[in-house]
Amino acid sequence: MKSFLTAFLGALCAILLTIAMTAGVGSCYVGGGPEVEKRSWLVLELTGGITEYDPPGGVLSQVTGGSPETLTRILDNMRKAEVDDRIEGVIFKVASGGASSRAKGQEIRGAIARFLESGKPVHCWAESFGTTDYALLAACPEILAAPTGYMELKGFSATSMHIRDALDKLGVRPQLHKIKDYKSAAEMMMNSEATESAKENRRWIMEDLWQQFVEILEQDRDLGEDKILALMEHAFFEGQEAVDAGLVDRLAYWDELADELKGDDDTLRVVDSGTYGQIEAESLGLKGKQTIAVIHAQGTIMGRQSGVNPMLGMTLGHETIVAELRKARLDEDVAAVIVRVDSPGGDALGSDLMGHEVEVTAAVKPVVISMVDVAASGGYHISYRGTRILADPMTVTGSIGSITGKFNAAGLYEKLGVGYDDSVSKGPMAHVHSDLRDYSEAEWERFTDNHWDGFNRWLRDVAEHRGMTFEEAEQLAHGRVWTGRQALQNGLVDELGDFHRAVEVARELAEIPADDKVTLAHFPKSQSLLESLTGGDAAVGDAARWAVYTTLQRDIEQTLQYLAADSDPTVRAFVSGY
Repeated sequence: MKSFLTAFLGALCAILLTIAMTAGVGSCYVGGGPEVEKRSWLVLELTGGITEYDPPGGVLSQVTGGSPETLTRILDNMRKAEVDDRIEGVIFKVASGGASSRAKGQEIRGAIARFLESGKPVHCWAESFGTTDYALLAACPEILAAPTGYMELKGFSATSMHIRDALDKLGVRPQLHKIKDYKSAAEMMMNSEATESAKENRRWIMEDLWQQFVEILEQDRDLGEDKILALMEHAFFEGQEAVDAGLVDRLAYWDELADELKGDDDTLRVVDSGTYGQIEAESLGLKGKQTIAVIHAQGTIMGRQSGVNPMLGMTLGHETIVAELRKARLDEDVAAVIVRVDSPGGDALGSDLMGHEVEVTAAVKPVVISMVDVAASGGYHISYRGTRILADPMTVTGSIGSITGKFNAAGLYEKLGVGYDDSVSKGPMAHVHSDLRDYSEAEWERFTDNHWDGFNRWLRDVAEHRGMTFEEAEQLAHGRVWTGRQALQNGLVDELGDFHRAVEVARELAEIPADDKVTLAHFPKSQSLLESLTGGDAAVGDAARWAVYTTLQRDIEQTLQYLAADSDPTVRAFVSGY
């Protein structure tokens, strides 16, 4: 709580200060961006997780919630740094949880490989790392680590929370209908433990992720599966142990690395990601005659406008994405559209409205779907009507299924001493959604029949667009979840590829010559600080909710780290992403 209040007061002071400085800030960047010295190093800090794109609320969200690094900015900055003569090279500073996910880490791995092809160096320095971070670090020519850094390499695991017994104690009875066996999200409330179907689903996902992880380390670090398993038996590594094990190439403090790279200068010249992000691609000769619109669809699908939920984080509103797709479709300067999907799903209606707009747009110009960490359930609903679907090998997708229902809270109300009388009604099904009682047999039959009708309509549409029979599509549905690599094998996506490949595919489909440059325009437009401050209550509200969400998330993580370290001083304070 203390850190939350500190963060809140700090954010308030920052807002007041930036309001006073807005005019000055605006004038500073009229010339096309901040000044970058020659022989500068671009420093990209991965410390605490990255989002795919800027959160709603613009720069104000970054001021109030801490400046989150985004995958979009990392990829864009590295693309610019490749051709910027002022940039000597790139330095990654990584802490445990830095990439926060496998697919985002894979995209950064690809960017590192392309940057090295430009002839410029990449250095990777870790103050700490966990298993997910190590897959990213392995792409670096050399891995440096702090001599006293926290280094961990351990096996994969997956757990599921179940609150059914807690609901029973509260007097709340779930009345949920799921389609079907593998739609395990409903089990959190319906069951006291995971079903065998849910465990089976997790096993086949984990098996493929494990194989991909082994392939990465074998290719980049010459670590075979037997060696990896042996290292995981050890799990926790001191600095020299990590070097001896071949996980790290050498040990160095940050200032020692800086001394190595500064050359004849007194200090190492660096530019951070946020500052370099203000450099216009146009100023580096990266503007093309034709534009590819990149529309970012990230977050849990709920509501009409994209925003921030204090508990769920970023939310994806259908009206926001529909409007951006419509603008891109009507804009004659836009040759093709890329939709970056990073969503676990949510509201079925909103998902379908966005998917419909994808289809309408694809009838006019190419729409390439580029899946990031997760494009499952509603995230897949958005995607399957695109011209071409690309997924990262480690993307989680599919989950073609559905959950609906209500909660009977009569027992809870009774415990609280709250009384209701719903005995008066007119017409059938008046109390079908009442939280004071269970469904009647007739209500449940009509309710579930309707649910199946809606689902089967969706599945028929998936089958038609993916060139399958209904029976073939059904074998991939009912909540089954796949990695991107598995999804390619079973026909749910068209190819494996990251954002860079999505741009190539969009160019090919739009018949843009390979030698022609293109302009990448990202939507929804990220608001400047002035736009955020003058954009009305929505931007301010999103920024405030983002501050609450990120602060709570950070406080919980720090508390768990402290408890882990305090309970046993031999245990390093890690919160892993597994």
